[in-house]
Amino acid sequence: MADKQQIRADIREFLTTRRARITPEQAGLRVYGNSRRVAGLRREEVATLAGISAEYYTRLERGNVAGASDSVLDGITQALQLSDDERTHLYDLVRLASSSRPAARRRPAQVRVRPAVQRIMDSMVLTPAFVVDSRLDILAANELGRALYAPILADTVEPPNHARFLFLDRGAGDFWRDWNQAADDAVALLRGSAGRDPYDEHLSNLIGQLSTRSDDFRVRWASHDVRAHLTGAKRIHHPEVGDLELPFESMPLPSDPGQNLVVYSAEPGSASYASLQILASWAARPHEGQPATEA
Repeated sequence: MADKQQIRADIREFLTTRRARITPEQAGLRVYGNSRRVAGLRREEVATLAGISAEYYTRLERGNVAGASDSVLDGITQALQLSDDERTHLYDLVRLASSSRPAARRRPAQVRVRPAVQRIMDSMVLTPAFVVDSRLDILAANELGRALYAPILADTVEPPNHARFLFLDRGAGDFWRDWNQAADDAVALLRGSAGRDPYDEHLSNLIGQLSTRSDDFRVRWASHDVRAHLTGAKRIHHPEVGDLELPFESMPLPSDPGQNLVVYSAEPGSASYASLQILASWAARPHEGQPATEA
């Protein structure tokens, strides 16, 4: 169960790992001699950069953040050169640690994708599309999306999950050509989700399963990296059509908190575009035992 003690530990580890990655030179500090025992910043250096006392920063880094003002947190954000996603994560953790109301483990309600969203995806004939939640569960897909993600959707556990496939399926390294990048991105997304809602039972169970069964996941989880990763490109090796390079966009659905619409595209005229066309034609064929529609 994620209690206040665990949240304070997350704050300590997050700030410690962020401090360790910033060198004095990157922070604009002058270094004299070679007597430093740490590669990153010292606590007192972060405190100076943030405009607070070393004693106060030490208390904050230990997770004692009650009463910390936005100006103090913004000073720490600037001192540690946090990204926007990392700043949001820090604020989420501080909010949870400062709350006076104890929070119980929450079992999420069954998630459904609205029919209108499914119709929009189904209209995208040459665009693989999915609805994914904050736990990286794949909640829905269009026909081409199901064909593209056939290896992931073959999971017998419902709903299929990106992270579970990445870390527990032996075929993930063949499917994701940039497996390390895909793994880093997935863990960074889950870390942000855990900061927003550490009492989500489904998410906690997933993290526990992956931490127990995958060394690769456990090492990445301990890094406390946070990143939203809403746009980019994925390099996939599909078992039927071979290598694909597909730019993607991930867009939150404002009426469905926690759900994102993820769409892939391919450059017209490229080999990936031709492969998607082939995959789309195969996906549109009648399933076994299903009669073809008459013209």
